[in-house]
Amino acid sequence: MSTAAFSVARLPEIRFGAGRITETAEVLAQFGRKALLVTGGRSFVSTLQWKALQDGLAARGIAWETLQVTQEPSPELVDAAVARFRNSGIDVVAGIGGGSVLDAAKAIAGLLVPGNSVMDHLEGVGRGVPYAGPALPFVAVPTTAGTGSEATKNAVLSIQGSDGFKKSFRDDALVARVAIVDPELLASCPKDLIAANGMDAFTQLLESYVSTNASAFTDALALSGLKAFRDGFWAAWEAGHPRQQEGYAGIAYASLMSGITLAQAGLGAVHGLASPLGAFFPIPHGVVCGTLVSEATACNVRALRERASQSPALKKYADVGRLLAAPQADDTEACDALVEHLHAWTERLRLPRLQAFGVTAADVGRIVQGSRGGSMRTNPLVLDDEELAGLLRARL
Repeated sequence: MSTAAFSVARLPEIRFGAGRITETAEVLAQFGRKALLVTGGRSFVSTLQWKALQDGLAARGIAWETLQVTQEPSPELVDAAVARFRNSGIDVVAGIGGGSVLDAAKAIAGLLVPGNSVMDHLEGVGRGVPYAGPALPFVAVPTTAGTGSEATKNAVLSIQGSDGFKKSFRDDALVARVAIVDPELLASCPKDLIAANGMDAFTQLLESYVSTNASAFTDALALSGLKAFRDGFWAAWEAGHPRQQEGYAGIAYASLMSGITLAQAGLGAVHGLASPLGAFFPIPHGVVCGTLVSEATACNVRALRERASQSPALKKYADVGRLLAAPQADDTEACDALVEHLHAWTERLRLPRLQAFGVTAADVGRIVQGSRGGSMRTNPLVLDDEELAGLLRARL
């Protein structure tokens, strides 16, 4: 069988492995004499690695400024940071934290030189101005395993509320020059964060694997990420598990692969719905993914069987079902086993329902209307409004 044509968009240099956080100062020194270090509010700056990084920078004669991001980044946060640091002589920006930190740092790196507002470029809600750059070098150091932002070209920014949005500033120039992925950094993550971020990574792997834009390249990476997730997630999640360090490595790798595959192949219905849900309600992105993925998979499998039974996505869902739950099953049995397995995960992780964040039946229509963005366009097939509404109602 011949391999269909595909393209691979820009990727960062990747440094993966336990202890590689110690290379951060050396990497930053390659790009200049002054760094902006964007971190979260507590997790990294309270560790010994934070002091070691500062010592490493000082030993190399690198000056630095710091910025803490304690919530999902907004356009106002990015614009304020650009105004604050634009004339500070910053040569390189490092994001050291979860997905919100990396997205904020990525956007700031893209705008410190041109100095304009991120609202000029934000997809769907911005002014439609083409981004011309240049971007400062950006170094991504994830301290959670979920978003895969270290491997993507988009910075997700949001304003929350009834008129809120969650949109991307996206350009190839924003891709990190270097991604340093150290699984040991996950040791400081609480159990609920491991669960939510892990399910985000899993959902990204599954959705990119069955995406209409998937390729032989993304399929190989998605499958390797799904295997790593299968073998590592529960060890990372369960307190005191004897293989916890191996578990951290598995989910860090899965998250990295999910970032690469989503950037190359796109996503699906869960992420289509996650955009308005995250904009209208105070619901963490990973929780959206975790609470919806089983119902979304069931909805897709059912619709494919009814309307597109020859779709390659059905065979792919079956492949994942055999990988996770039923190694000897035929395709029909394996798809059913996958759905059942994901339902069981949802219950075991005690993932909250949407109503816990204020979502009601009256909100379903506007959530569906707000979901028809880029992620929904690469779902294995077009789900109608009632199918999406039913999916949401099942998790209220």
